[in-house]
Amino acid sequence: MKNILTLLIIMTATITQAQLTPVPYTDASQKLEGFLATPKKVNTQKAGVLLLPAWMGIDNNAKENATELAKLGYITFVADIYGIDKRPTNPKEAGQIASYFKTNYSEYQKRIQLALEQLVKGGANPDKIVVIGYCFGGTGAIEAARANFKVQGIVSFHGGLGRDASRIIESINPKVLVLHGADDFFIPEAEIKAFQDEMKTAKADWQMVYYSNAVHAFTHKDAGNDNSKGTAYNEKAAKRAWLLMLAFFKEIL
Repeated sequence: MKNILTLLIIMTATITQAQLTPVPYTDASQKLEGFLATPKKVNTQKAGVLLLPAWMGIDNNAKENATELAKLGYITFVADIYGIDKRPTNPKEAGQIASYFKTNYSEYQKRIQLALEQLVKGGANPDKIVVIGYCFGGTGAIEAARANFKVQGIVSFHGGLGRDASRIIESINPKVLVLHGADDFFIPEAEIKAFQDEMKTAKADWQMVYYSNAVHAFTHKDAGNDNSKGTAYNEKAAKRAWLLMLAFFKEIL
């Protein structure tokens, strides 16, 4: 508890203003537009965070979190995975397009890599980068680890952990932190067990933390508060997960 209080004091003392700017880029002919959150006062190491949004694409949750990270001195880029003209307008469309990228994971990894390049162009130190993601974006963060992108760490918030059993397991270099709702019934126990076995086989430096009374999307304020629906906001779990992520940043960066 003393360490957490110390971290909070440091955070409060270093909070500064931040600016969120749209950034156009492309994947071949596909037009993309992410958002760069730039601190008014960048941390001395110019550490950067790549933020992968949930299945609806770039939403208020992603923008708010990017801004908060920038206020703490982290140069942060919110990735556009889908494309300007491919953004879903409802959950059904989101499920379809997210499923496409989960199945065609190499394309997902490519879009993540392109976003990483934009983060570096935005001023981030390429040797001091962490990838974080929420829900579908959490799945992407795990894919960044599997691709062994040149990043220091990976943080997945209530993300999917599945992997086609035919895929070869290779060594994973980035450190991995998975923040998971203990009551998340969208992620089967078999998928969790397979993921943990994968991490062990890959000789990864990994952690998986469970939050009680939390289900899928527990960090999303617009997810409601009915756990029986499978998605719900849990303020306590969200705050604890955020603090643990920041402690993880300080350890690896």
